[in-house]
Amino acid sequence: MAQRTEQISLHLNAYLTAHSSPPDAVLRELANETADLFPTETGLAIAQLTGVVSAVEVGTFTGYSSICIARGLAAGGRLLCCDISEEWTTVARKYWEKAGLSDRIELQLGPAIDTLRSLPDEEMFDLAFIDADKGGYLGYWREVVPRIRPGGLIMVDNTFSHGRVIDAGNDNPLVIAVRDFNDHAAADDRVDLVMVPIGDGLTLARKRD
Repeated sequence: MAQRTEQISLHLNAYLTAHSSPPDAVLRELANETADLFPTETGLAIAQLTGVVSAVEVGTFTGYSSICIARGLAAGGRLLCCDISEEWTTVARKYWEKAGLSDRIELQLGPAIDTLRSLPDEEMFDLAFIDADKGGYLGYWREVVPRIRPGGLIMVDNTFSHGRVIDAGNDNPLVIAVRDFNDHAAADDRVDLVMVPIGDGLTLARKRD
């Protein structure tokens, strides 16, 4: 059911799927309801993270990744979700309820950049996941990094832009935005960073102590 990682073969993708923890009934139902709209592999990777006390998600859509993050929260942990769509987050709310996670998740509807800028200017999150409009990635990064605690993790999805980031002749504004973000993040001396070939590319950045 999961959309396969774009940069590997079908056979290798089947192998890695067979050797990964499968989604449970709630996640399968959510993926079926919004079939072909989003990949699920990233969410499964997030699900392995545990012990996070405070997390923020930029771009919630129908809630798959937020469920995975919220399940990994430590006792009393909270997840702040930022999204602009009432329509898609209505689906998310339904599945948060089904998963028994509504009490751990706060949804802020509106431009995510405004939500982030309204937060205290201090280190307050252990984990951030960015998967929203690609043109906004650099702005989100600039707001998120100062608010991540030392040792905290920032994950940014779709950083391959379907493989187009390496095509120097591609002048699509969204591709340029992702390419500019990748260059900026890689040069940011506040983090240690790696890009991994999951889905459409996943950047993992650990805030330096």
